[in-house]
Amino acid sequence: MALVIFIKTLNFIKMTKSKGRTAKFYATHPESRKVHQDYQKTYQKSPDQVAKRVELNKYNRQHGNYGNGDGKDAAHHNGVITGYKKASANRGDKNDSAGDRRARGSKKK
Repeated sequence: MALVIFIKTLNFIKMTKSKGRTAKFYATHPESRKVHQDYQKTYQKSPDQVAKRVELNKYNRQHGNYGNGDGKDAAHHNGVITGYKKASANRGDKNDSAGDRRARGSKKK
């Protein structure tokens, strides 16, 4: 009984979770989505990105974390692998590079 309630709760959460602003934009603008996908294809094929993925996969395999489903990724900071981070936090880290910090501007005091 408890399992059935738990599964129904999970399904409800999945159904009610809304898309982010960018996802909504690309869902409603197919031309922009095509341009974005083409750019991402080119970017992910670049030697720097391929090398980065190879390095992270190697690190994950060595530490037994590759494909184990724990939701964590190997994290980079200043070009060095620093350990593991929750995947969602790793993708949105404002401290990863100086360029990211400059692009976002300074904190309001």
